[in-house]
Amino acid sequence: MTIESVPEPLRVGVLGAARITERSLVGPARDRSRAEAFAAAHDVERVAGSYAELLADPDVEVVYNPLANGLHGPWNLAALAAGKHVLTEKPSASDAEEAAEVRRAAAASGTVFMEAFHYLFHPVTRRLHEILAGGELGTLRRVETLVAIPAPDDSDPRWSLALAGGALMDLGCYGLHATRMLAPWAGGAPRLLSARAGERAGAPGVDEWLDAELEFPGGARASARCHMAYGTLEMSCRIVGSRGEAFAPNFVLPHQDDRVVIRTPEGERTEHLGTRSSYTYQLEALAARLRHGAPLPLDADDAVETMTLIDACYRAAGLPIRPRTTL
Repeated sequence: MTIESVPEPLRVGVLGAARITERSLVGPARDRSRAEAFAAAHDVERVAGSYAELLADPDVEVVYNPLANGLHGPWNLAALAAGKHVLTEKPSASDAEEAAEVRRAAAASGTVFMEAFHYLFHPVTRRLHEILAGGELGTLRRVETLVAIPAPDDSDPRWSLALAGGALMDLGCYGLHATRMLAPWAGGAPRLLSARAGERAGAPGVDEWLDAELEFPGGARASARCHMAYGTLEMSCRIVGSRGEAFAPNFVLPHQDDRVVIRTPEGERTEHLGTRSSYTYQLEALAARLRHGAPLPLDADDAVETMTLIDACYRAAGLPIRPRTTL
């Protein structure tokens, strides 16, 4: 895969045959024939016979990890040990302890590590931050996120506790992360107040849904809800201030709905921020970092903070921390 508009294209190796610009988690493909079929369909130049072979390839400078959740941590560690830059799907690990190991490995390797919270790079999210920072909404009072999808098949790895599945891992991490990103306008990082969850029938320990309540140091509250067996797809974010509110109907997949609706005493207006893919913005940001040293808002420290909050939610909801996978 190459990224245009930079002097030298990025040389990216993909672990598995997931669609690299899609949000959905696709199970890893370990056989060469499936990888070759994926490569032909997506103009991938070469196919490695194994993940280890890909990591050993000197021509690969960036490794993209879209594997099942439980395989994020181990293969992120392996890629960093091989001296590669890493773009990993979220979450970066199965638990906070493993995320901290990844952080140490990233520091030791001296390479760039980034968790793929692509929504953060899209103008929809940037505009929400601008509106809040500009004072139009007044003082932040409440944040509400809901990230929900219809149920995947029962055989989907997102329903597997052994593979670190669950609604919070796959969906709720977006809401928690979006809430955390409001810390500059809320007096600091939020703390978890409470969480409750419902287990998936036939999948003990795996959350079908989870609701978390948080509080910022400045007094604002937040609710982060996720559901992986919802009637429809909804990925909304509402920011409520003392003078009004801003609402994004789909902050996670803004190419499907690029609206931001602002309501204040002066009236209501709708802004359209563009349907260009948030994944494109993310890859361009990574390319700018690697080719020009541009700053990135996401790193291994941020990944640890998110994973720490995820673990806290599971504990508060009475569910187990996701187990780690050994390669």
